[in-house]
Amino acid sequence: MSTPYDHDTVTLRVPPQPAPAAPGPGKAGGGLGKSSALMAAGTIVSRITGFARTLVMAAAIGVGTLNDSYQVANVLPTMIYVLVGGGALNAVFVPQLVRAMKKDDDGGEAYANRLLTLVLVALAAVTVLCVVAAPLLVHAMSPEIADDPRRLAVTVAFARYCLPTMFFMGAHVVLGQILNARGRFGAMMWTPVLNNLVIIAAFGGFIWAFGGFTSTGVTPATITPEGVRLLGIGTLLGLAVQALAMLPYLRAAGFRLRPRFDFRGHGLGKAMGLAKWTLLFVLANQLGMVVVTQLATKAGAAAERAGFTGTGITAYNYALLLWQMPQAIVTVSVMTAVLPRLARSAVDGDATAVRDDLSYGLRTSAVAIVPCAFAFLALGVPMATLLYAGSGAEGARGIGFALMAFGLGLIPYSVQYVVLRGFYAYEDTRTPFYNTLVVALVNAAASALCFAVLPPRWAVVGMAASYGLGYAFGVGIAWRRLRRRLGVDLDGARVLRTYARLIAASVPAALAAGAVSYTLTTELGPGALPSLLSLTAGGTVLLLVFLLTARLLRVPELTALTAMVRTRLGR
Repeated sequence: MSTPYDHDTVTLRVPPQPAPAAPGPGKAGGGLGKSSALMAAGTIVSRITGFARTLVMAAAIGVGTLNDSYQVANVLPTMIYVLVGGGALNAVFVPQLVRAMKKDDDGGEAYANRLLTLVLVALAAVTVLCVVAAPLLVHAMSPEIADDPRRLAVTVAFARYCLPTMFFMGAHVVLGQILNARGRFGAMMWTPVLNNLVIIAAFGGFIWAFGGFTSTGVTPATITPEGVRLLGIGTLLGLAVQALAMLPYLRAAGFRLRPRFDFRGHGLGKAMGLAKWTLLFVLANQLGMVVVTQLATKAGAAAERAGFTGTGITAYNYALLLWQMPQAIVTVSVMTAVLPRLARSAVDGDATAVRDDLSYGLRTSAVAIVPCAFAFLALGVPMATLLYAGSGAEGARGIGFALMAFGLGLIPYSVQYVVLRGFYAYEDTRTPFYNTLVVALVNAAASALCFAVLPPRWAVVGMAASYGLGYAFGVGIAWRRLRRRLGVDLDGARVLRTYARLIAASVPAALAAGAVSYTLTTELGPGALPSLLSLTAGGTVLLLVFLLTARLLRVPELTALTAMVRTRLGR
């Protein structure tokens, strides 16, 4: 269940006001800290409710082929939205919006209205075409689904409800970026919570009206048209509410919404020219996703015929959603707050300052990212069997195995996100495209190999590991290119030393936690309560061993983070 903000498309949220003297990379200024904290809080609540959404979904329709059909239908609008301009909106048009706000006499209001009008008109046309072409799109995403007439009919029906959400995705992003450009960050981070709540209500209504998966075993062959309609309308309504909830915030900011069709001669053409590499960036990313979706749905169907559920694209997506949470909460929040300072340093030609900010982002985010990666590896199964107990023990374990396989890939995934911000600070969108092409090719090739050599039950687990492998290749390439681009050392020794110490502290913590969790699971057996006890005991051991070992290894970033938390709790 991805949203436009989940992918490593380019996400710039740049406040327009000149910042005060930037603090050193090791110290966050007040405004920087407040902005980061506000965005992190919104992201945390959004991710928690998003998680609750997947739990209710799993309880309503399981994690087998029916949910795979819903996943395929629901990912289509996100993919198409990002392809037709979502990435370009963030990478190119938002900086242009900020410049217009600073330079234009009306504070950039006319430019923003032109951009909003252009986006909505274009997305409306694309939406109509896609709804008509829904059967072709489903066939392209999953030939496995297309070969089953009943499953194809259900998936196409879901898709025709889901595809119009791309219109509201675009509206939400543009309206949110207009607010962000005026220094109002809260709305864009918090309104997705409304989307999650609406969808939770829709799937909860399905359970009330038709019964949950554990009681009815609903499948593509047994779900009723009324059930499909309820879930589809709920999905569409969620994105609509999310977008429309931005309007009161715009009025409060003094922004007047007015359609503007005078596109020529106002900088939009230049911005489109800059956006071409971002479009290719997104295309490479999405093609890799199509390959994985095709292979995962085929593997899931084959495994289900053999009696195993939770082994298809649903397991992959649910594990991915959980795995991405530390990245979204920590790395994205840190870099979103740092990015304006990073961009100013690039404009000033201060490569050393850019290097220092990137080093700060890498080292600060690593304090949370590295232990979280090892926690997924050690405790992925009890996490999933606790959270998705309502979908059946076998399906929940399948999600857990995928989560373990994703595990360590979180480290290169986070590092690449930070490193690419260095290129975007210089408005270089071509290099990230080439880098993402490498990531997508490695991911797709490794996923295909896993599908070919592994049993269907384990194919998706191999694909999850392939995801991190792709980013590991990408980081090596991006690091070397950025070093040449800046012409200075990237503080590599210091960054590597921080990561090495954190990994050294995480390994014994993960081994101890995994041993405790495995012992308790073996003794207590399956079920939600044993999973809770196993996860609690394992998580406690992991945290204590990690903190003790990191303290012995003298990780300065952890010491600084601990001091900051203590100060804030004291307040």
